[in-house]
Amino acid sequence: MNQVPAVVTLHLWGVGAATVPLALTRMGLDRPLMRATTARFWKLLGTGNGRTFTVRDADPFHWGVLATWSSEDEARAFERSATARGWDALSRERLAVRLRPLASRGTWARRTPFGDPRPSRVDGPVASITRARIRPLKAMTFWRAVPPVSADLRRVDGLRLAVGIGEAPVGLQGTFSLWRDAEALNSFAHQRIPHLEAIARTATEDWYAEELFARFEVLSVDGTFAGRAP
Repeated sequence: MNQVPAVVTLHLWGVGAATVPLALTRMGLDRPLMRATTARFWKLLGTGNGRTFTVRDADPFHWGVLATWSSEDEARAFERSATARGWDALSRERLAVRLRPLASRGTWARRTPFGDPRPSRVDGPVASITRARIRPLKAMTFWRAVPPVSADLRRVDGLRLAVGIGEAPVGLQGTFSLWRDAEALNSFAHQRIPHLEAIARTATEDWYAEELFARFEVLSVDGTFAGRAP
């Protein structure tokens, strides 16, 4: 899958404590429903605060769907799908983000969901998605390396939102982040010492069995996450 999707959507729904069991049920029900959509690639996601990427980070009150689409019409049609309507009925808040891929490196579940876009610069907000499959024997050293990077991330000027995302509580971890502009994202990625040290250790520690890094232009952001509009 090297074709660049026209639109990438990320929906994050917030639920109350009483509806957490129903949210867990939806994660199972939505698999066949998502297969019936025209999404070229999709993942049902749990969320977390991303501070350690261990089970204790898990946020049972926020759930998500990431999907790629061949056209704007297909992306809009998802809003009328059984999955979107089901989560809307269950949730007390929703954040919907529409994205256009700017750069992508690596694979997710042995696929290249965001194609092979020609790297380009844009003015205005950008977003980043990282995702990795952690080698089980490397998990402990990886988890110990995460907190300094996570703490530093939240001090960077220009960060609008950072959410841990994953298909499973352990081993399949990622981050979605929204930024004021590319300069702010580049400052974190290429200038902050904790992040640079983690990148250097990635090569020596061999933490990942699979990894993906992608950057996007933010087309729209609607709604709230944890009661706040990014």
